[in-house]
Amino acid sequence: MTAAKSAFEKLTLTILLIGGFGTFVSMLLGTADVIGTQFLGTPLPGALELTESTIVLVVFGGLAYAQTRGSHIRVELLYTHMGPRVQAGFDVFGQVLALVFFGLLAWQAWGELMFSWRISEATFGIVRLPLWPTRAILLAGATLLLEQLVLDLRVSLRAVWQPAESRP
Repeated sequence: MTAAKSAFEKLTLTILLIGGFGTFVSMLLGTADVIGTQFLGTPLPGALELTESTIVLVVFGGLAYAQTRGSHIRVELLYTHMGPRVQAGFDVFGQVLALVFFGLLAWQAWGELMFSWRISEATFGIVRLPLWPTRAILLAGATLLLEQLVLDLRVSLRAVWQPAESRP
């Protein structure tokens, strides 16, 4: 494993762990909100807004790490019955589709981030939280995933075009 790949995997793992911590915080906020609403007659101010923002971190924080580990879901009905070069071809197809999809998503996230920043967009409710950090997290997660997809695509293309015996 190269130093750059190792550093990238550590970065994505760190973001995943931050997302896990966000899940824990959301759980605590939700529990406190339910207890406050049901037993004290008062909801926890800002619990909904913080939980909504944390969900973006949880989802987009884990995408790049799952890609580095090869943990995304794959339908292997035909895949496992094919040779390594055909499997690599399937991988190329999936990676290109993912690059297009997440490239478009990152492009739109950038636009949304700039718009949110420009108009000082914030959540509605008792506690008004700015929404640009959430948009930035979405953009960062999509960008990290795109970077990993490009690295994986290079490996898959090499596997398609090089015969198995000439590969290191």
